[in-house]
Amino acid sequence: MNRFTAMETFVKVYESGSFSSAARLLHVGQPAVSKAVAQLETRLGVRLLLRSTQGLTPTQAGHDFYEHARLALEQADEAERVAQGDKAAISGRVRVCMAVTFARLHVIPRLPLFFARHPDIEVDIVLNDGNIDLIENGIDLALRMGELADSSLTVRKISQCPRWAVGTPGYFERAGTPEHPSALTEHDVVIHDLSGRDHQWTFERDGQRVNVSVSGRLRTNAAEGVRESVLAGMGMAIASEWMFAPELSAGTVVPVLTDWRLPSIDLWAVFPSGRQSNARTRAFVDFIETEFAGARSEPR
Repeated sequence: MNRFTAMETFVKVYESGSFSSAARLLHVGQPAVSKAVAQLETRLGVRLLLRSTQGLTPTQAGHDFYEHARLALEQADEAERVAQGDKAAISGRVRVCMAVTFARLHVIPRLPLFFARHPDIEVDIVLNDGNIDLIENGIDLALRMGELADSSLTVRKISQCPRWAVGTPGYFERAGTPEHPSALTEHDVVIHDLSGRDHQWTFERDGQRVNVSVSGRLRTNAAEGVRESVLAGMGMAIASEWMFAPELSAGTVVPVLTDWRLPSIDLWAVFPSGRQSNARTRAFVDFIETEFAGARSEPR
């Protein structure tokens, strides 16, 4: 077994978690897979996997080797695709990380169309509201919203969405409808707390700027928590239109202060630092960008 094939075999073992699963994926016998990994470890002079009755556990060397091997295999596939030109079909797996609510409302419902257009691409979706390490978690692409803290990341802006002050009709009937941004200090605001910072918002209208510090009895670090709290009538929120898109369309959540503007929120495609995107990752990003093109800038 040559070096390239041994590398591919190890990657399959690492990703599938067992020799038997990798053997099925590679259409070879399990002894051949075990032998290939053992020979690779001998050649490298390090243990890549720890074997036990509970299964396989990658060593740190194994994890590091996997990241580089996976990249090398992707680059080889990309080189073949470029050489084949228009004859090449885009195929393989793309591993995408994104926030739970955004995925549930806006990405997963669109996947059937993506799969129809790209029948040879497989998608792994990692749901996480935090900014996880892309390389450590084997992520090809992250869809992130808002300000990006790490300036070293490779990013591409793919969409933008307005923010609104929103709540249920029942909440505003009980608490009153704010007619001016300054009135928000008298309201219970469900805080989407991702940074622990003070939550000050700037409203703009006809050149006038009003800064308001909002507060509330409830803070949560997940968009799902904000949604459920607002829908339960526990308060209002300042949130992107994406977060409440179905409810804004149905009228079960309504925007207020609509003649004022809040800072919009950006959607970014984020790639692991130093890693070139492959054709399937670019296909996924292009699809999302096209789907979100022409995003509404008025409340629903």
